[in-house]
Amino acid sequence: MLEARRLSAGYGAARVLFDVELAVGRGEVVALLGRNGAGKSTTLKALMGLIRPFSGEVHFDGRRVDAWEPYEVARAGLGYVPEDRRIFTDLTVAENLEVGRQPPREATPAWSPEKLFELFPALRTLQGRRAAHLSGGEQQMLCIARTLAGNPKAILLDEPSEGLAPILVEQVGKAILELKRAGVCVLLSEQNLSFARRVADRSYMLEQGRMRQAYAD
Repeated sequence: MLEARRLSAGYGAARVLFDVELAVGRGEVVALLGRNGAGKSTTLKALMGLIRPFSGEVHFDGRRVDAWEPYEVARAGLGYVPEDRRIFTDLTVAENLEVGRQPPREATPAWSPEKLFELFPALRTLQGRRAAHLSGGEQQMLCIARTLAGNPKAILLDEPSEGLAPILVEQVGKAILELKRAGVCVLLSEQNLSFARRVADRSYMLEQGRMRQAYAD
């Protein structure tokens, strides 16, 4: 479903990634592990088209997409949840979900508002609340739910457990496993090894922009 082949990328003249290779299948959860500065977020941004690779290829759902604009990648069905969440704070929870909506896709789960509230029950009672007034954990759930409203075939999650209370980490973990059961392809970057081991089928280790190891969990 999603594959990087000898992917090198960075910012300006500074190279951050060096010939990174990874692959994620349909209905599979894969964790990208590494310390701060290892290149995890840069990898996700390069896959999403937010930064242009220096070299290498990105393939999504059978098509090469590394020359596409981010909105084209999103329309093709790749969702992205950034580390800093980036919700629309002046909009309500319901309005944020509506902003992310895209038409259903063939052979892909369709995420209606009701299904999203089943996945994240805490958001159901907050539909009319402005996103600026949500807790950090609630904002994280909203960001994931808004991305799912686009009915993605695959989703990139950047540090989904960072800064969350343990009970909220547990809820996010359950949501990721539900996505797997629904057949969604999930690639998440993580520093929390115990969380990654609970939700991922296998893992890659990134160190100083280079892929060091792959683990089957």
